[in-house]
Amino acid sequence: MSDKIAKQATEAKDANNIKDPHLGWMIGFLFLVSFIGLLALVPLRKIMIVDYRLTYPSGTATAYLINGFHTPEGAKLAKKQVKTLGKYFVFSFFWGFFQWFYTAGDDCGFKNFPTLGLEAYKHRFFFDFSPTYVGVGMICPSIVNVSVLLGGIISWGIMWPLIAKKKGSWYPADVGDSSLHGLQAYRVFISIALILGDGLYNFIKVLIRTIAGFISMDNGSSMSTAEAMSFDEERRTELFLKDQIPKSVAYGGYVAVAAISIGTLPQIFPQLKWYYILVAYVVAPVLAFCNAYGSGLTDWSLASTYGKLAIFVFGAWAGLAHGGVLVGLAACGVMMSIVSTASDLMQDFKTGYLTLASPRSMFISQVIGTGMGCVIAPCIFWLFYKAFGDIGESGTEYPAPYAIVYRNMAILGVDGFGSLPKNCLTLCYIFFPVAIAINLMRDLTPNRVSRFIPLPMAMAIPFYIGSNFAIDMFLGCVILFVWERLNKAKADAFGPAVASGLICGDGIWTLPQSILALAKVKPPICMKFLSRATNAKVDNFLGVS
Repeated sequence: MSDKIAKQATEAKDANNIKDPHLGWMIGFLFLVSFIGLLALVPLRKIMIVDYRLTYPSGTATAYLINGFHTPEGAKLAKKQVKTLGKYFVFSFFWGFFQWFYTAGDDCGFKNFPTLGLEAYKHRFFFDFSPTYVGVGMICPSIVNVSVLLGGIISWGIMWPLIAKKKGSWYPADVGDSSLHGLQAYRVFISIALILGDGLYNFIKVLIRTIAGFISMDNGSSMSTAEAMSFDEERRTELFLKDQIPKSVAYGGYVAVAAISIGTLPQIFPQLKWYYILVAYVVAPVLAFCNAYGSGLTDWSLASTYGKLAIFVFGAWAGLAHGGVLVGLAACGVMMSIVSTASDLMQDFKTGYLTLASPRSMFISQVIGTGMGCVIAPCIFWLFYKAFGDIGESGTEYPAPYAIVYRNMAILGVDGFGSLPKNCLTLCYIFFPVAIAINLMRDLTPNRVSRFIPLPMAMAIPFYIGSNFAIDMFLGCVILFVWERLNKAKADAFGPAVASGLICGDGIWTLPQSILALAKVKPPICMKFLSRATNAKVDNFLGVS
């Protein structure tokens, strides 16, 4: 929405399609849209958890982890895991602190270390010593890490250098690489094509599985509660249904919050008319149910897909002249918040069901946590936004790639494809069905084959933001792979703790780093890497013999 992102998009830069971040309206917006997702599916919790017996894999895994801590063996292991997490947390934090001393200028420090050579560095192939992405690589499945690396090789290693040679033919020679009339358009829209193709396929897949689930339930399959339940299940069901959340609270709360939002959101976004919001709130519970049901079956939330759908529908409805870009983005925020919150709540209800927790207490805790998040999240964002002046700009430490991706989706929704450079749309037409075809191959081939087929969604990410993080993730994957070969039991027990420590330590370091930036305390050293020829020129300029 911001002017900074709009400038990168080069289109729809008028004031009617821009709204710069401000702490006040961000907190207000979150309070208006975050709670309604908690109320959307509360009346259906018994159906989803008890009647359908949906798995909700993440919620189930969390429950087993919690239950495991309450055994003598689990408590002992948990202490060791916490100690390991703390050790790598401290290491990651102080590694970030150490790196900070060498980042006094642009492109300085270990994050710009040309580990694979300067030519590879120009194409964003380098290891940037990021503990966060090494930790992410240790947590993510191997196929995700390999897919991300493969996407980086295909895009930055092959496609973009070849397309760059067409400068002056496919796109104007006088535009920069960051312009959507130049090379940037290929990066952004081919990435979007892969994401949309993958999202559409999985949306249809989850929808089919949802319908199949209803059919199997009607036929008296295992999803029916007619089956005999074990004593543990009976006990869980009894406690789960004991603390009922009154349906009047859910229905009345939804209507009340919706009414307040319909009256208030247009004050924040004048382009977002009240009837847009009304339609969104009428449709949202249906989409939330589909997403929560599909998530219960597959553990895959398609909230972002529903958000993209809202971008195109509401953006096209409003039109460019009436702030359609801003309308689409705001509607996306509303829809994603409702759909994802409802799905997450069901995951937590599943955890509570398996751990014998009170649903009413969990719901109240969710409400309190959501309220805290509505304040804390914007404040953290605001701290970053003020501390790092280049946040959201391509090629910086915090490029916020999805900001430009989603804005360009909104532009497409209202503007069409006519402004794209030559052959960009053709390549999008190719990669969109390719993403669908790859998913089909994964689902139709035997597991021994499909587990080696890459994920289009993961491949799409480095198409836009580069391959450096892919190398970090792949290194984390390799570390875990070697560890498992040496001692699988220990790797399984402590791998997540090591990864979490690396991620958390590096993440927490950004807080003091932001404070230092706000206080205008600058690092003392710039560590930069130059080629031999460039270094000789610098020495001559400085008069160094």
